[in-house]
Amino acid sequence: MNEAANPEATPGPYAYARLRRTGRLLAAGGAAALLATSLTACGGDSLEKEGGGPADGGGSKGELVIGSAGFTESQIMAELYAKLLTKAGYSTSISKLKNRELYEPALEKGEIDVVPEYAATLAEFLNAKKNGPKAKPVASNDADETVGALDKLAGPRGLKVLPAGKAVDQNAFAVAEDFAKKHRLKSLSDLGKSGEKVKLAASDECEERPFCRPGLEKTYDIDVTGIDPKGVGTTQAKEAVKDGTDQMVLTTTTDATLKDFGLVLLEDDKGLQNADNVLPVVNAEKAGGKKVAAALNKLTKVLTTKDLADLNGQVDADRKKPKDVAEEYLKAKKLI
Repeated sequence: MNEAANPEATPGPYAYARLRRTGRLLAAGGAAALLATSLTACGGDSLEKEGGGPADGGGSKGELVIGSAGFTESQIMAELYAKLLTKAGYSTSISKLKNRELYEPALEKGEIDVVPEYAATLAEFLNAKKNGPKAKPVASNDADETVGALDKLAGPRGLKVLPAGKAVDQNAFAVAEDFAKKHRLKSLSDLGKSGEKVKLAASDECEERPFCRPGLEKTYDIDVTGIDPKGVGTTQAKEAVKDGTDQMVLTTTTDATLKDFGLVLLEDDKGLQNADNVLPVVNAEKAGGKKVAAALNKLTKVLTTKDLADLNGQVDADRKKPKDVAEEYLKAKKLI
């Protein structure tokens, strides 16, 4: 929930996908801008460690503290991790923190042991910490390369990056179902080739961010006539597309409410967005053993982007508790 400051580079989707959920302003211009914005909203619960021994996968199993950021998806993921690790024999607890600027240092210190993360976003966050806000981007739309870059940055900080799965939470663009059917649209390339003009419901920053309006125009040759500043994936933005005021909305791949507004995502078939695949990151000393990795990998192997959207919807729309939603999912997948 970070991007390099190089204006010619394509930033990752962190700022839109995660800042939207924490109710903060977008800071997608670079890692430095993101840090500045995030720090204005610092808060969240204090960290409390309740003893426990090392969780190195050998000998007695101790306590593991799972970190959770301040948005629904992170809270669900933390619950999923906690239940899997409990089944594996660990004593678990969840510590909720507002944002990455709080939980990442705590992870390095061993105050928390495990966090659900996003490959491209964390890679650029650590890249900026090591090389400064104007560092050359290391994330891309290639998941393997992005995870590899993340691993190189995480290791020296005492962090271990576990395998990523297919589930991805990144920026996405949606149009009305009727609009898509009328113009035979399944992808952003289809929209560009159609020659249709679109007004885009997004945030103000979309006007200049490489992965938003400039990227749509350069990569897909989409004729964006203007930005309607209604925010990222907000009800107002989606309503504007539903009623035809706007033709496209910037949202995320795990938006659980698109069907409620009669909207469909268009495939990012040329990889405009960076690979923000979901993956666990752990404190190497406290939770870097094989048993922790094996327990979490069971989820990573089965979790999909659609699953994430469905889980988010159960909490945000159906008002279920993240803990209950996580338990139901794991039981359905026969993981607990």
